[in-house]
Amino acid sequence: MKSIPKPYAPTAEQIALQADKGRDVSRHFTNKGRMMPAIQRVNVDFTETMLNELDDLVRELNVSRQAVIKLFLRQALDQHHLAQEKRHVGAGLGLLVSEKR
Repeated sequence: MKSIPKPYAPTAEQIALQADKGRDVSRHFTNKGRMMPAIQRVNVDFTETMLNELDDLVRELNVSRQAVIKLFLRQALDQHHLAQEKRHVGAGLGLLVSEKR
């Protein structure tokens, strides 16, 4: 049985080169995906003790340092946002109670 050849799929770089030359590249896009925000690299300095703790956790979870840092940062940001919402709602309720007096 003969194998069916896979359809040719150009790389992003090849599509970009075609676009730079003024060619129509719209057939390569379905508009079914979503745009992801640009990723920015940052440098973070850690103390040796903190880095050792991080590396212990990396070995325990069997994931990369970057994955652990992203996970913990996401959790901290979520907690911060939840705390802000509670303060905001609580402050609003305080105004309503004081206005009734």
